[in-house]
Amino acid sequence: MLGLFDESGGAGGKVREPLAARMRPRTLDEFVGQEQIVGPGRALRRAIESDQAPSMVLWGPPGTGKTTLAQIIAQQTGAHFAALSAVSAGVADLRRVVTDAQKLRAAGRRTVLFIDEIHRFNKAQQDAVLPYVEDGTVTLIGATTENPSFEVNSALLSRSRVFVLKALSDDDIRTLVDRAVADEERGLGTLHVAMSDEAREALVNLANGDARVALGTLEFAAAAAPKDAGGNPRIDVQTIADALQRRAANYDKGGDAHYDTISAFIKTIRGSDPDAAIYWLARMIDAGEEPLFIARRLVILASEDVGLADPQALPLAIAAQQAVHFVGMPEGFYPLAHATLYLATAPKSNAVGRAYGAAMDDVQNSRTEPPPLHLRNAPTKLMKNLGYGEGYRYAHTDYAAMNAEGDLPPAVALQSNLPDALGKRAYFEPGRQGAEARLRDWIDQRRGTTHAPEDDDPFN
Repeated sequence: MLGLFDESGGAGGKVREPLAARMRPRTLDEFVGQEQIVGPGRALRRAIESDQAPSMVLWGPPGTGKTTLAQIIAQQTGAHFAALSAVSAGVADLRRVVTDAQKLRAAGRRTVLFIDEIHRFNKAQQDAVLPYVEDGTVTLIGATTENPSFEVNSALLSRSRVFVLKALSDDDIRTLVDRAVADEERGLGTLHVAMSDEAREALVNLANGDARVALGTLEFAAAAAPKDAGGNPRIDVQTIADALQRRAANYDKGGDAHYDTISAFIKTIRGSDPDAAIYWLARMIDAGEEPLFIARRLVILASEDVGLADPQALPLAIAAQQAVHFVGMPEGFYPLAHATLYLATAPKSNAVGRAYGAAMDDVQNSRTEPPPLHLRNAPTKLMKNLGYGEGYRYAHTDYAAMNAEGDLPPAVALQSNLPDALGKRAYFEPGRQGAEARLRDWIDQRRGTTHAPEDDDPFN
């Protein structure tokens, strides 16, 4: 297979690097993409070209050039390049690099310390790097696919610049693919690969902005493709599909993509956009997201963002959760999609959360008074003599005596039930959509601010 053996194809030949490694850009001029940070005139490019590159953290999706850029910086500034992977390296490995860096520094040469997946270093390991970044023993370049604000120590982060790399554009991927097909020194040029335009576009699309995926798939496709009469590989759409099987998904259930996607899902439902909501649902399911995690978020949203504007939202979300648990996947997408579309098109209200938040604010910032006497039970004579239960109005029987004029809602006892210090505090303020609009009239009447509505059931 290409990339495993030398060009003679013999099993005893010299093992070659993968195509993605062989085609790695060697200079800034060869570097593809990330114009926003290394394009002509950009600050980082000027710093590199003037040999003033700072310690930095490169944050971006896989296959966007983080490792390549670090190597180019070291090469262009004449520095020694020392690479560690946070997955396998420990403090002892760091100490060996630092010892070598100190010797090189004494000889007048700098060291670029590249730590791949730096977010996997624990606090102690990151702290061990800090003194050598501060005193200039090493110029640190950390690479991460996770948000450095959460994954990199603030002390280390404050001594580094953060540069955000973006997924490569389709044009960037085309450039890299075409370069690899044509390059006779490092690429596939000597194989005279024939690739149809449709196959090229399929490869670009399936790579999803990841250069490593694009070049790895191209290499495998070239090795597996049928040969023409001249023995040259002919890559068609089917060859590409067989080589990759499916689009590369930038989704880690414990990483940024996970949280960003669920955020997009929730916010589009909250914004009453059923088309976007069902799209983000499909994205999560396609990436293998845990279906019960999605169902839990829908249950929360049913109360948080729909609330009593549609009293059926929460029961329906609970039903969806139970259905997913009972049915499982793949058919579980039906109840998830059902609940997603229902909640996206339901009237919205955050009155439930606002009411609870206002009440909790008073709980935490006012005196902890006991319940009023009329709300307390009086199981003993002493408690009754002390006034427990006195003045309590039982809604179901007190109504007839109180409502001789017919101007009060049924089965409601109009009396203050809050501690005296809180007076007539109002926490629940229904919205003006759906059932809450009708409920608002009823609540106003309960508080004595309006006349009773003709329909005394707020949900009919």
